[in-house]
Amino acid sequence: MLVDFKRPSSHIKYLSSLTSDDWINLALSNPIEILIDHAHCERKAAGVAIQLMFRYPAEPSLAEVLSPIAREELEHFEKIIYFLKDLGHSLKAIKPPPYGAELAKNIRKEEPNRMLDSFLIAGLIEARSHERLSLLALNSENKSFKFMYESLLESEARHFGIYWKLANTKFPKEETYKRLDELSKVESEILSKTFFLPRVHS
Repeated sequence: MLVDFKRPSSHIKYLSSLTSDDWINLALSNPIEILIDHAHCERKAAGVAIQLMFRYPAEPSLAEVLSPIAREELEHFEKIIYFLKDLGHSLKAIKPPPYGAELAKNIRKEEPNRMLDSFLIAGLIEARSHERLSLLALNSENKSFKFMYESLLESEARHFGIYWKLANTKFPKEETYKRLDELSKVESEILSKTFFLPRVHS
């Protein structure tokens, strides 16, 4: 039976593709697994912010911007863990999708290109997370899960904006837009590859 899923009124213009109905259906049918996966995503996102602070310790204003992101990602990680615990579930190791590892392969090794690509890819991941949590919040019939999705998605958009601002502040705008367009197409291509398990980035 075809389902007419609700979608956000505005599309994140930096994403080259929309999430499919198939993903929405798979995610809504497996809310616990999706939340366990997203807990891992929050943990990894905190690690990315911390890693960038260690990689560029002398970069002006970088730590002041990334430290709050790392802290908020870990707060969300804990929030999901306690939510799962209340439902009788706990965090567990699950097979990750190839999404993050495949995206990371596109980070150029030489500086300053490495920095630019790192900012843009971190931002794209946040943007995709925002889109997908928005879809889950709009379409979930369970009020507890809907509230959880809604409580998480706002920060994803804000974090994307922070990474995008970092890229725009530290690199020429034309170069930044060109590279974002390239990486956005790569991101969509990675998601188009078949991965049948319910994951935020499958």
